Amino acid sequence: MKSVILSLVLATAAAPAVADSYVPVKDQATFVSLVEGRELSNFFYGVSLSVSPNGQIDGSAIGWDIVGNWTWEDGYFCRELSWGGDPIPYNCQLVEARGDDRLRFTVDQGAGDSASFRLR
Repeated sequence: MKSVILSLVLATAAAPAVADSYVPVKDQATFVSLVEGRELSNFFYGVSLSVSPNGQIDGSAIGWDIVGNWTWEDGYFCRELSWGGDPIPYNCQLVEARGDDRLRFTVDQGAGDSASFRLR
């Protein structure tokens, strides 16, 4: 059942990246300055994440815990997660910012689907 929900969330939360006011985040220091001490949230899908400067990811989505690790590699946010105990494979993602209150992550180094988060 959880796999079906995850598939639905990812299918509906993700959309192809389109040109708008998002600007690529090119380095780890800028990324950390945006996320440090803040929560990434997408209320519509019930996702709330904390991405710490030390490489940890913690949060929840639709009532299940999310835990994982991240690194910054060649200009991309690379992460490996577990959602409610189910692994979400390693993937490097393009990160883009809109102002200082929105981030968009696009999988497969910017070639795949994207998901946007509000920074609080």
